[in-house]
Amino acid sequence: MDLQPEIDRILSRRAFLTRSTTGLGAVALATLLNPVKSMAAPATGGGALHGLHHAARAKRVIYLFQSGAPSHLDLFDPKPRLTELTGTELPPSIRQGQRITGMTAGQKQLLCVGSPNGFRRYGKSGVEMSELLPYTGGIADEIALVRSMFTEPINHDPAVTFFGTGHQQPGRPTMGAWVSYGLGSENENLPAFVVLTSGGGGQPLQARYWGNGFLPGNHQGVQFRNQGDPVLYVSDPPGMSRDSRRQLIDAMQTLNRRQLGQLSDPDIATHIDNYELAFRMQSSVPDLMDIGKESKEVLEMYGAEPGKASFANNCLLARRLAERGVRFIQLCHRDWDHHGGLPDGIRRQASLTDKPSAALIRDLKQRGMLDDTLVIWGGEFGRTAYSQGEITKASFGRDHHPRCYSMWFAGGGIRPGIVHGATDDFGYNIVQDPVNIHDFHATMLHLLGIEHTRLTYRFEGRDYRLTDIHGELVPALMG
Repeated sequence: MDLQPEIDRILSRRAFLTRSTTGLGAVALATLLNPVKSMAAPATGGGALHGLHHAARAKRVIYLFQSGAPSHLDLFDPKPRLTELTGTELPPSIRQGQRITGMTAGQKQLLCVGSPNGFRRYGKSGVEMSELLPYTGGIADEIALVRSMFTEPINHDPAVTFFGTGHQQPGRPTMGAWVSYGLGSENENLPAFVVLTSGGGGQPLQARYWGNGFLPGNHQGVQFRNQGDPVLYVSDPPGMSRDSRRQLIDAMQTLNRRQLGQLSDPDIATHIDNYELAFRMQSSVPDLMDIGKESKEVLEMYGAEPGKASFANNCLLARRLAERGVRFIQLCHRDWDHHGGLPDGIRRQASLTDKPSAALIRDLKQRGMLDDTLVIWGGEFGRTAYSQGEITKASFGRDHHPRCYSMWFAGGGIRPGIVHGATDDFGYNIVQDPVNIHDFHATMLHLLGIEHTRLTYRFEGRDYRLTDIHGELVPALMG
């Protein structure tokens, strides 16, 4: 019996399944490794969700991360009683034996210190904020100010990690990576998750603060730089034409697809996607980053200066990225870690961030984009009601305080012009409507049309999610 025809048929079928340049083997493996349940139709942009779980209020997120932790007591949470008690010992009934850092644990006294800056009411809503924030005060009726945020870590790195990933230990995906994974991109020429940084000194910014964790690598945040090439290595080397670059990439992709067919490794599929995106970004990114094309009025509104690295420039770039369909835009601004020299330090940072933060909200609104853009402003924890170090007429410091702090939110389904939650007379403990990080994550995903318990990724035999085993919606924040 001649078996050669059957052998040829089997070999041809096997060769097709294992060596196909369309990567069928990788697709099958990815389906087995990362099942997504209860989905119906493909989502725009190639996300893992095959349709939203409910109607979305927001299409995208702009996260204005203030690295180092701004003092809620000096910006958003006025405490006249604390000011009256400046220089006196923090009552044990307020501290309640709560953990403090090693930086102040050795102090003989924990002396109360009020804010040296005045507060005033802003907008029709009459929200009280520091006089250091006149521009943010000007958008008081557009924001929801939460005074009852709390977190678990007491030091910077685990606190930033916890806010970003829902876990104190590194290794899990960040918020932006989850959003990219779930919803995909609205623009094939730009990443779904982009990061911009500003400020110098203070706490370092780790790349894992916008990392993909165990999600595929194409969901990692892509950092755009303020000077030089916006994205490292995206420009053609000297002497190489665009046609030559295309030919080189095509040759590499042929090898990558052949390797993908043989090994069915999803990481290779990610490399293929990233090479193609990088090539397309060569055309899209330079025009995006050229804020000099904006009108004089817009530049003045933000306080932006083309060619100069700043938080103001980044806020304007965030609007341009949002216009182009980027799903998650994370701005990281450093220098809020005021263990000493707080009066001058917080005044300086407020002057750098107040105007552009407010301008972003006004700009989004006038362009009809605020309704479907969720904007988040805040740091990783709060600051203590007691002084770190000596209190003088001109200076003092505040230590880390995870038990309560303030953040504000705007757009994307947020109820505007409200204050949510309250702290005691010392700004030390929450006395009304606490909001933890998992609750914030659940609410953010809900506004994006995602039920937080249903966006999962299987890793090492377990289904993971951003909220882990926690998270409750905060209905009061949603309009």
